[in-house]
Amino acid sequence: MRALLFPALPLARVQVMRVIVYAMVALDVLTLSSDVLSHARNPGYYAPVLFARWLHLPAVTPLVAYTLLALILGGCAVALAGRRPRAAGAVVAVAFTLWMLYSNSYGYVAHDHLALMVAVAVLPTVPLPRTDGRGDGPDASSEAAGWALRAIQIAVVCTYFFSVIPKILYSGSLAAWGNSAILTWASIRRGSVVAHWLVETMPWIFVPAQWAGLALELLSPVVLLLRGRALYVAVALYLGFHLATLVLLGIHFLPTVVCWAAFLPLERLPVALRRRVSGRSRRR
Repeated sequence: MRALLFPALPLARVQVMRVIVYAMVALDVLTLSSDVLSHARNPGYYAPVLFARWLHLPAVTPLVAYTLLALILGGCAVALAGRRPRAAGAVVAVAFTLWMLYSNSYGYVAHDHLALMVAVAVLPTVPLPRTDGRGDGPDASSEAAGWALRAIQIAVVCTYFFSVIPKILYSGSLAAWGNSAILTWASIRRGSVVAHWLVETMPWIFVPAQWAGLALELLSPVVLLLRGRALYVAVALYLGFHLATLVLLGIHFLPTVVCWAAFLPLERLPVALRRRVSGRSRRR
């Protein structure tokens, strides 16, 4: 169990993951979850989610909203610049959690942000690699890095696995949802030109597609056990699923998609970039 939850993984992977996550958080608060700014002018619609009730959070005000926005963007900028990423990450973790609690307390819960919220919470717990010559260089691995990345991976998997629950609650059973016309209805209501074409020419494809989606959700915990090429194929399969929903329905799930990077050997990316730049320098 310790090897499963606390694998020794490269600290360099966490460093790259920090760049991906904090860039996504900055983009998110400016676009996907920017509704907090408009919520600040509508306190009458505030219906706090459970965690917000536990924290006794009052309705967001313009001052609170813009303060949180400044803290998030400032913290992300500092972390992306490589200046005290743990301290900056801690600021982002607190501010972004409050931001998302407010975003989800006005009638809509965005479950695609689960993994991103976990990521900002765990990344500040990973210490930076030492460069003092005592054996803990940039190529070192640690259980702290493994735990943080594993937490993000588990959150990604939970996003899919637990999405089965509302399907059962709304439809009565998985069979009822799988055999329903929900995807056809969604394609007619909000689908793209491609989705409309499928409804007109290949309507039989939607029920198998629904069962395929259910299979991906129910089997998602298996991804935590995969390694090597099998893992990369699985990641590509889930990303392909999101590409299909984007093309057909305009649903992107971007906060979850970027967190799939936690499954990949990101530590190889800086090495590849360094080699490429080094090669250019030699040619020059």
